[in-house]
Amino acid sequence: MLIRKSSESQLATLILGSHQTSVLCHMGDFGCGDGGWTPVMKMNGNEQTFHFNSDLWSNKKNFNLDGGKTGFDSQETKLPSYWNTSFSKICLGMKIGQHIKFIVINQQANSLHSLIADGVYHATSLGRDTWKSLIGGFNVEGNIDYSKARIGIIGNEQGNCDSADSRIGFGTGGYPETRNTCGNEAKHEGDNDNKQIRAMGYILVQ
Repeated sequence: MLIRKSSESQLATLILGSHQTSVLCHMGDFGCGDGGWTPVMKMNGNEQTFHFNSDLWSNKKNFNLDGGKTGFDSQETKLPSYWNTSFSKICLGMKIGQHIKFIVINQQANSLHSLIADGVYHATSLGRDTWKSLIGGFNVEGNIDYSKARIGIIGNEQGNCDSADSRIGFGTGGYPETRNTCGNEAKHEGDNDNKQIRAMGYILVQ
């Protein structure tokens, strides 16, 4: 990506392998530290597009490229940067109503696809309180029928995660089966009672 140094977000042409596409590169500090940040995905927690079991997590196919040009709105997208962009930091944002909060994961990888597509658990350095601050690991799941998240944290009122029934994250699924695929699902003795918060989620890398 070749772009003038600026504090303003701007459209840039990315050449990623055999793909060339225009995306809105985010410059300056919008909540994750100084840019530029390359967008990777946007997902709507009310939709099933990026459910935990969706093939979009494992394949190398884009989804709605135009959504990469429109910033922190409600258009879902998966860009070629998902499998073609190496990084040392991931910026995660969730928008609930008109409020957006961001957190940063210091994580080095050849691509987000390389961390997620194999379905293998990879730990993150973020603790429970940091995840809660977003609304409040990669491929996090308990037993097969329970809570899971492609990027996030799962929880349980019992002293194990075998039957996890709460989650905060991106690309979620499992019990309880709701249409919430991005946001917070808290059930059974949650810190702030039961919650079902569907968020618009944003994933960027640097």
